[in-house]
Amino acid sequence: MSFKYEITATIVLYHEDQEVLQRTVDSFLKIPLKKKLFLVDNSATRSLSSFFIHEEIEYIFQGKNIGFGKGHNFVLEKLNSKYHLLLNPDIEFTVTIIPILISQLEKDKDVAFATPKVLYPNHENQYVCRRHPTFFDLINRRVKISPKAIFKNEYRNQDLTKPFYPDFIHGCFMLFKTAIFKELKGFDKRYFLYMEDADICREIERLGKNKLYFPDVQIVHHHQKGSTKNLKLFWYHASSAIKYFLKWGFNIKKNF
Repeated sequence: MSFKYEITATIVLYHEDQEVLQRTVDSFLKIPLKKKLFLVDNSATRSLSSFFIHEEIEYIFQGKNIGFGKGHNFVLEKLNSKYHLLLNPDIEFTVTIIPILISQLEKDKDVAFATPKVLYPNHENQYVCRRHPTFFDLINRRVKISPKAIFKNEYRNQDLTKPFYPDFIHGCFMLFKTAIFKELKGFDKRYFLYMEDADICREIERLGKNKLYFPDVQIVHHHQKGSTKNLKLFWYHASSAIKYFLKWGFNIKKNF
């Protein structure tokens, strides 16, 4: 099969910091491959449109907040690439990252997507690999009933310097084989914000595929943890969690 692009990417925007977003866009545009970047803007105004006029960028203004998953899904029919990157608007990475991850995807036909090691700006590790969430896990992460259970949920009891296949990986940077992302029909549209990454990892398992964590390369994520600071975002998180457990079951098994 011939593809117009070697790689495409989507970034879903909602009143983003232009300076931070510019660094993310620049990171993608420097990749030495034939590429296309879709900026799906869920903001109320076109304030960002004039900053991103480029032959390798397609800016799509929604005029309303349709949500994170639906924003990424909006470009499904436009994807004519071998690989598709789901990218948060606050990520920085070097030009070597994508080719290296692609080489790993080429080696294993059973891997749906790959994610590198993710660091905070101060270079501390973000523990983006998780076991499938349980109802207890989500409560425990907020009120810290059992730190031991959080560590186990984040695979901290194993060597995280080596590649492996976690249950799910945080969705800030997912390099998909485009054919598999399209086969999944993107994210489940029931989720407005949060839990769509955990859900799609379950759906990947239904296809008999894996998710690869590849820490030999790394990116920087300016993670804000919005749902811990904003009541409205907390409500979105809680609502998505209910939808997730109604779909996959209320497993209350503790990880300790």
